Amino acid sequence: MDVPACQGCQTLQRRLAEVEAQVERLTGLLEKQRRAGKRQAAPFSKGEPKDNPKKNGRKPGSAYGAKGHRPPPEHIDETHEAPLPDACPDCGGPIDETQVEQQFQVEIPRKPIHRQFNIHVGCCRQCQRRVQGRHPLQTSDALGAAASQLGPDAQAAVVELNKQAGLSHGKVTRVLNRLFGINLSRGGSAHTVLRTAQRCQPLYAELCTTMAQSEWVVLDETGWRLGGHSAWLHTIVGPHETVYVVDPTRSGAVAERILGTDYDGIMIHDGWSPYDGFFKALHQQCLAHLLRRAHELLETATRGAVHFPRRILAILQSALGLRDRHEAGAISSHGLAIARGRLTKRLGNLLWANKTNPANERFAQHLWNHRDQLFTFLTVPGLDATNWRGEHAIRWGVILRKVWGGNRTQRGAQAQSVLMSIWRTCWQRGVSALDWLSQRLRGSCHPLPQPP
Repeated sequence: MDVPACQGCQTLQRRLAEVEAQVERLTGLLEKQRRAGKRQAAPFSKGEPKDNPKKNGRKPGSAYGAKGHRPPPEHIDETHEAPLPDACPDCGGPIDETQVEQQFQVEIPRKPIHRQFNIHVGCCRQCQRRVQGRHPLQTSDALGAAASQLGPDAQAAVVELNKQAGLSHGKVTRVLNRLFGINLSRGGSAHTVLRTAQRCQPLYAELCTTMAQSEWVVLDETGWRLGGHSAWLHTIVGPHETVYVVDPTRSGAVAERILGTDYDGIMIHDGWSPYDGFFKALHQQCLAHLLRRAHELLETATRGAVHFPRRILAILQSALGLRDRHEAGAISSHGLAIARGRLTKRLGNLLWANKTNPANERFAQHLWNHRDQLFTFLTVPGLDATNWRGEHAIRWGVILRKVWGGNRTQRGAQAQSVLMSIWRTCWQRGVSALDWLSQRLRGSCHPLPQPP
């Protein structure tokens, strides 16, 4: 193709080539995002594998030996002998025993325990009220047609398989039948979950009350399904408890209902605008979201538009570096305060500068609106700079959603919120939720374990 002699035409040709290259690059990125969104691993895919990945298996180090074998059990329930054969299997000669070695094995009991409770029933001589006895292993006082029930461990296992492992009610019934010979219908599995959630409802309300008194909270939300319609799974993570709420809307009313509009602690979140309504709280914007947004701008920026996201990346990464140096003792609190002031000034000068790229201008406006919420972690020792705790807690719900989609009824959604909150809180407090729930099902007053 001949090069035009006109200077203006040459400029237009170069500009056209740049635009065509940009369109081709953006089209490729769009197709890549569409394909990624359809994969089952999304949105937690780690992307393309590394060119030089580390070798699979355990890594060498001081802790290798402790993890390299299963320790012997502290208690032995059965002892079996493995005697020598009568003769050598190779030549048929006699064998002299030289020593006895031990091997250990852990096994699961496959035979279910069938219990019968002889309920003693009586009548009060004074008020004529009917009274019946109760054994500590009972989970219900029902008699007659409802007298045959699952035990507390079995009921807790149903909840564990459904809410923690993500198995559907049909798969839960197959697991119980094939492993333990326990027959249970899908409806029985669903009712077990609902009744268990009803038992835990007072403790869920207690968690919500405790959450409102937390010194800091981390908030996040993700899409959910309720009766086939779009809904949202909200999570609020505190130092020692987590509260989940399935709600038809994504509004900030959920956080207001749990925390109260006068919450005066610290809120760590991804910058969603409804959280700005908590005027008495200190806010920390998630720096990981801001860094990700700056990287996305760099993917599509051309020419001079790349300077703004690069400088934002440098400022945010400098802030994280300051935190690490302060925690390592390399910089004093006074030095940290001075450096924080300089970073704030650098950011303000950068945001005030003229920008010709609309995407950069939108990002700058967001940063300006939340400029007082970017470096809170540099003023509060130990505060997280990202909302990773919220994303870590919400990931559990994302996995469950991909397995069986959500909840069919509002009652099921409430049970989902209650049991997920109980399970996550027990994990935070270092207690087995399975064991705790089994005890809870035996008595109505078994409280949640206290924080360590």
